[in-house]
Amino acid sequence: MSKIKLIDIRREYKGGVLSEKSVAESPFEQFGTWMQEAMDSDIFDPGAMVLATSGIDLKPSARVVLLKDFSVEGFVFYTHYNSKKGLQLEQNPQASCLFFWPELDRQIKLEGKVTKTNERESRKYFSSRPEGSRIAASISPQSKAIPGRAFLEEKFDEMLERRVEVEKPHDWGGYILKPDLFEFWQGRENRLHDRIQYMLADTGKWKVVRLAP
Repeated sequence: MSKIKLIDIRREYKGGVLSEKSVAESPFEQFGTWMQEAMDSDIFDPGAMVLATSGIDLKPSARVVLLKDFSVEGFVFYTHYNSKKGLQLEQNPQASCLFFWPELDRQIKLEGKVTKTNERESRKYFSSRPEGSRIAASISPQSKAIPGRAFLEEKFDEMLERRVEVEKPHDWGGYILKPDLFEFWQGRENRLHDRIQYMLADTGKWKVVRLAP
């Protein structure tokens, strides 16, 4: 039986057209339009984004996190402050995130500075999570080596049996990425993709340019 080789996998991109003349003046508005279209298309986890960070050693690290809110103030996600990404953001608050929606042949890349959200917002979101998610956040030493899965399961069951209100851990909370660069990518035929970039100028206005694919 022959195996399919990665080098032989090809497809055409026919998701649509993206023009610098038709995009919204604000990249936040353009993002909102595309996010709504992604949600309307029944895409699985449209808020899933690849978050790339690096510490003082400049070694990049990437992982998928979930976008939980966005506005002109920035893009919000939640995690453990003592996780690898949390420690890297403490050393270097610059980050990039990427949304990829293959069903629409679209990508969105953001770059900017990341800061913590306030404690009140973190507590509010934490309390809205299902009990299992709250317990998991409270017992998991995220990114640290553990002896095995049983270590987590025992702690989880122990917490569940106590039947007490699970409070937000002090080392868990929100981050908000304030973009100074957006790039919207629309797949096109023959790899002549549309790439529209918004870059924040010193004047506080967004400069829109087309990039070569």
